Amino acid sequence: MPTPDDTARHKRKMENRKAVQDAEVASKTIAEKGLLIVNTGPGKGKSTAAFGLALRMLGHGRRVGVVQFIKGAWGTGERDAFAAFGERVVWRTMGEGFTWETQDLQRDIAAAGRAFEVAKELMADASISLLVLDELNIALRYNYLDLAMVVETLRNRRDDLHIVVTGRNAKPELIEAADLVTDMGAVKHHFAAGVKAQQGIEF
Repeated sequence: MPTPDDTARHKRKMENRKAVQDAEVASKTIAEKGLLIVNTGPGKGKSTAAFGLALRMLGHGRRVGVVQFIKGAWGTGERDAFAAFGERVVWRTMGEGFTWETQDLQRDIAAAGRAFEVAKELMADASISLLVLDELNIALRYNYLDLAMVVETLRNRRDDLHIVVTGRNAKPELIEAADLVTDMGAVKHHFAAGVKAQQGIEF
C-alpha cells in the first residue's frame, strides 16, 4: 500500500505533469485541419488502424469513404461490417489481388489507375470527412501510379478532408507530405509459426 509520503509525491508529480501537458495543449493554435495520415511499416494492423479511425468518424455522425487498391479478391469482415452503415460509408474495392497473384503488370497498372480516379471523385465529395486509401503504398511501391501526381493530388485535398494511406514501404515523398506517420514494427507474428490467416484477425 502507498504511504502518505508516496501519495504526496505522486500528487506533486501529477500536478507538474498536468502543468506541462496543459501548456503543450495551449500552444496549439490550429483548431481544425484535414490531415494526411500514413500507416506503414512491416507490422500488422495498418489497415485495421485506418478502419478504426473510420469507425470513430462514423461515431461523430460523419461520412467516410474507402478505396482498396490491392485487396479485393476475397471478402472481409470489415467490408461486411461497414455495409451496415448504409450510405454513410462509400466502399470501393478496386483491387484484383496481390501482384504475385495477378502476374500481369498492365492489368495491375490499369486497376490502380481506376482506383485512383475513384479516390479523386471521393476527395471532391464534400460529404466525405475521412477517406481511407487502403494499400495505396503498395501501388506506389510497384510504380503502378505516378508518385509525383499522387503526392500532389493528396497535398491539394480539401482543407477539411482527412485521408489515411495504408501499406508497407511508404515512399519518402509521401512521408514528407504527411501530417502524421505511424511505422508499425513487426515484433512477432503467428504466420511465422505456421498459423494460417484467421477469420476476424486477417480478414
